[in-house]
Amino acid sequence: MNAPTPAPLAVENAPLVDPFARAIRYLRVSVTDRCDFRCVYCMAEDMTFLPKAEVLSLEEPDRLCSTFIGLGVRKLRLTGGEPLVRRNVMSLVRALGRHLESGALEELTLTTNGSQLAKYAGELAATGVRRINVSIDTLDPEKFAAITRWGRLEQVLAGLDAADAAGLSVKINAVALKDVNIGELEAMVRWCGGRGYDMTVIEVMPMGDIGAQRVDQYYPLSMVRAELARAFTLEDSDYRTGGPARYVTVKETGRRLGFITPLTHNFCELCNRVRLTCTGTLFMCLGQEDAADLRAPLRAHADDAALTHAIRAAIARKPKGHDFIIDRRHAPRSVSRHMSVTGG
Repeated sequence: MNAPTPAPLAVENAPLVDPFARAIRYLRVSVTDRCDFRCVYCMAEDMTFLPKAEVLSLEEPDRLCSTFIGLGVRKLRLTGGEPLVRRNVMSLVRALGRHLESGALEELTLTTNGSQLAKYAGELAATGVRRINVSIDTLDPEKFAAITRWGRLEQVLAGLDAADAAGLSVKINAVALKDVNIGELEAMVRWCGGRGYDMTVIEVMPMGDIGAQRVDQYYPLSMVRAELARAFTLEDSDYRTGGPARYVTVKETGRRLGFITPLTHNFCELCNRVRLTCTGTLFMCLGQEDAADLRAPLRAHADDAALTHAIRAAIARKPKGHDFIIDRRHAPRSVSRHMSVTGG
């Protein structure tokens, strides 16, 4: 039998496009499932993490990311768990920075809980990171400790000071938690305005067993927006970062306010993102279980032909969107894995 004819180079290097004509230009990469917090909406307090032997070496996500960049990805976001608790993680950040220098990559960003920013903010800026997301759900120290279980607000605020000093652009992410922090969101918007930060509010997502009922945490952002509109002038904006947030401008502060609404309005039709876990598993949709193993072709071949083929086959299966449901009238539709496994 004759060997198959190799695909033309132009096809091999063609950008990634899913079945719904969405060009895949954004890769979120989890470098660890571990975290030094145990946020009540993210994971159980007694989490069992992956054996370290199952986690990719830091050289492997560099190769994976570089392959994706060669296929048209222009934005990388490093996530976790908490990415900055991964030992020697800055070696990966420095390695990926070469794609910024070459112009092949437009942006390298990071989502963090802020606990390690005081240590790493300067080095992140030096490697070419210009923008980070920091998760803070309350400015009340006692409530912060209750939500994160293990976190200290003072440590995170010190990290924000370090990020400011390093010249990093900061966006604050806050999960809207019913009966917990809804009444504080107005004050947080003002605080962000005072510090020069944009802010995004996020609906609770039904992912993983957290030892609590998601419906008891869920608060629709349509109500949050209506409540904030009574305190601020919210002006529609076409600003986009490549993520799922839809933004308004707060006239009184001049800062942007984003809303991520996977349940009330999912915006899946515009999704250009895929997620790579710390074990080399590619999830084409946050809210679906279908996934592709990229670790096997990565480790089986010194060249990237098989890896590229596996990536293309996975993108060809990317669904139109998720089908999360979270209310008391329906059986919950969720995924079993925790957000920390997939990457926040």
